[in-house]
Amino acid sequence: MFDVLIIGGGVSGVSCALVLGSAYKKAFAADKEIGLIAHQKTSSLQEALFNNAYGISPGTLGSDLLHTSLQSLSQLYPHVRQITGEKVLKIEGEYPNFRIHTNKEVYTSKNVVIAIGYSNTFAIEGLMQFVKPHPKAVAQKQRIYLENNDHKVADGIYVAGTLAGWRSQLSIAAGSGAAVATDILTLWNGGIDSQSHDSINK
Repeated sequence: MFDVLIIGGGVSGVSCALVLGSAYKKAFAADKEIGLIAHQKTSSLQEALFNNAYGISPGTLGSDLLHTSLQSLSQLYPHVRQITGEKVLKIEGEYPNFRIHTNKEVYTSKNVVIAIGYSNTFAIEGLMQFVKPHPKAVAQKQRIYLENNDHKVADGIYVAGTLAGWRSQLSIAAGSGAAVATDILTLWNGGIDSQSHDSINK
């Protein structure tokens, strides 16, 4: 049983995982089971080149970022379990007992974060009732989003990045994933506002 399972190994998913993983020194997060399903075959990062993203060296390729971000997650926070080579097909159940079906396994989790792209090929059974036309994308592109209230789709189900209704910009997607992570940390902390920061003084 995961405490949170993140679906998507792109910008918003890894950003969420990094913030959650970094909170392991906090008593309320120390024993939490965190997982990330890093299915990336259709990631828009694979064709991206970054010159205008804060904190990213100009000229960085999205394909390299896909690899190095997961590598950094593994090195910094090895307790975050990375699941590769699987695609989520179905989510069933309700908070705090979801069953996530992939093409290979069935996982259980108390919370789920959906952090994949906003393509209209989205087809995760159990979430289709939340699919709506994307409010900020060009209509002709037929992008979609999961209807949500401040990233929360339903109790225990969160959405991040472009699929949350944000525009396709790396900085926005990263911030969206981090925002979801802090909401989950706040949940774990009994509703007391929580973040996770590193400091050279600690």
